[in-house]
Amino acid sequence: MQVEYTQEFWDERYRQRPRIWSGKPNRQLVAGVADLPPGRALDVGCGEGADAAWLASRAWNVLGIDVSDVALARARAHAEELDPPVRDRLEWRHVDLLSAPDLPNGLDLVSIQFMHLPDPDRSRIFRSLAALVGVGGTLLIVAHDPSDLHSGIGRPPQPELFYTPQQIAELLDDAWDIRVCESRPRTERTGDGRDVTISDAVLQAVRIR
Repeated sequence: MQVEYTQEFWDERYRQRPRIWSGKPNRQLVAGVADLPPGRALDVGCGEGADAAWLASRAWNVLGIDVSDVALARARAHAEELDPPVRDRLEWRHVDLLSAPDLPNGLDLVSIQFMHLPDPDRSRIFRSLAALVGVGGTLLIVAHDPSDLHSGIGRPPQPELFYTPQQIAELLDDAWDIRVCESRPRTERTGDGRDVTISDAVLQAVRIR
């Protein structure tokens, strides 16, 4: 196993700064889920908890999972600042997806935001997570598009970590209705103040049977 996928790696990364992420929900999550009726959601790789908290604020019951205990401690601390009805809809759990964990199924939403693993682990894990979605439920996978490697934004120089939405769509069988399968460009500022175009790879599908 490469060190980048271990709890030790992610705990150390989170310890380097008081906050790693912006504290705002991922934009593609907001775009894809805002109009869905709330239900039970799984936030995969929940980090410091911003996506899960946003879902809970919209009446979703959310299980946030992550391999990092440091990230989960921050998520729990941030949740304490929320109104009680929102906080009560949140649950946090330490999970190593490489170890075939026991997770709830029949879910209304499985959200996987910026999880970058090489194959064959990526395909195996994504298939297992997709299997947790119940009929009528939504699978939403968002990633840094492979084109970002040439954008100058500073992605890891490991092409095997990146994938297109079409590659993920190929993992799904005819039990799925693919609603979105595209790379969406957006502008982001580099550390030296330049605006560059990057893309989010977005796959959104609904289980129809």
